[in-house]
Amino acid sequence: MSPYDPSAYPPFAVTVDLVVLTVRRHALCALVVRRGEQPFQGRWALPGGFVRGDEDLAGAAARELAEETGLCAHDPALPGAGNGAHLEQLATYGDPKRDPRMRVVSVAHLVLAPDLPAPRAGGDANSARWAPVDEVLAGTDEDSTGLAFDHARILADGVERARSKIEYSSLATAFCPPEFTVGELRRVYEAVWGVSLDPRNFHRKVTGTPGFLVPAGGTTTRQGGRPAQLFRAGGATLLNPPMLRPEV
Repeated sequence: MSPYDPSAYPPFAVTVDLVVLTVRRHALCALVVRRGEQPFQGRWALPGGFVRGDEDLAGAAARELAEETGLCAHDPALPGAGNGAHLEQLATYGDPKRDPRMRVVSVAHLVLAPDLPAPRAGGDANSARWAPVDEVLAGTDEDSTGLAFDHARILADGVERARSKIEYSSLATAFCPPEFTVGELRRVYEAVWGVSLDPRNFHRKVTGTPGFLVPAGGTTTRQGGRPAQLFRAGGATLLNPPMLRPEV
């Protein structure tokens, strides 16, 4: 048997790309960074980067999130871990021509977080901002050239994952602060799905779904009007019955 010769194989790299979603001003927004280096220098892109030799994929994703944006991720198996962001693997993208530098396979991750302040840029990104998802995907955002690489496809896949998962899981609470009102949770669903929901029907569904919400023992007037009851995410991860997305 001939010895293994790594030079006999073409160069190959693995990256992680992050679809970071939050709800700001009642709109679903994605985190984008302006690339500071070639290729696609100056273009907006999803945050991400190359996986280091001593990293696993989740570790690389968490590192890139912190380096490029200053945001921290928590283990999805540990709900309620402070103000951390929910992080899960989304999909793998391996078109041979997706990166002009070399053969690069990207393992994309979905990140969900409550309403967050303006991110700080770091790494090879010279600016970062929250962009409304609908505008980015429709090409009506401030950069008409679109996202770099195949990031528009990755973003679209991440948005659809989020829209689908909040139907049958409690993941919508990842967009909320630790204590929230039913009205604030409803606005998350409206922003992610892009629809308007009947407040009374929504209240009845979410408070009647076992394990979805638990009373936090207080009220708030931060939304104006009469005091509204505060809730926390319950222990359920799957919703039964599910919160079905309205037909648009």
